[in-house]
Amino acid sequence: MIVGIGVDVVDLARFERAVGRTPGLIDRLFAPAERGLPLRSLAGRFAAKEALLKALGVTDGVRWHDMQVVSDAEGNPDLRVSGRAAQIVESRGIAHLHVSMSHDAGVATAFVVAESDDAAFTAGGAA
Repeated sequence: MIVGIGVDVVDLARFERAVGRTPGLIDRLFAPAERGLPLRSLAGRFAAKEALLKALGVTDGVRWHDMQVVSDAEGNPDLRVSGRAAQIVESRGIAHLHVSMSHDAGVATAFVVAESDDAAFTAGGAA
């Protein structure tokens, strides 16, 4: 059952300007394994993190490093959560996080679906 969905769009030029103005932004937003990627890929990962926050619904105490976009052997994106984000995932009964990212024409976008295995799940929590 779908527990939450989130979508986000990032303007690549605006993201590049923000990174240029604030040198520590990359370190603040991204885990070490994410940092060496091209800016368009970082923008997509930022969009994925924002979309994840929207899908979770509850974001109090979540830090950027609590969310990491990783790639599987085929290069497909996946989300890895830790810290407060992992606590929220567990408390909301989320068993699977699905992410899709794309970038084209100066825009990066991401879509996240949070899914529960519990058919009795309700929006307010477990039934």
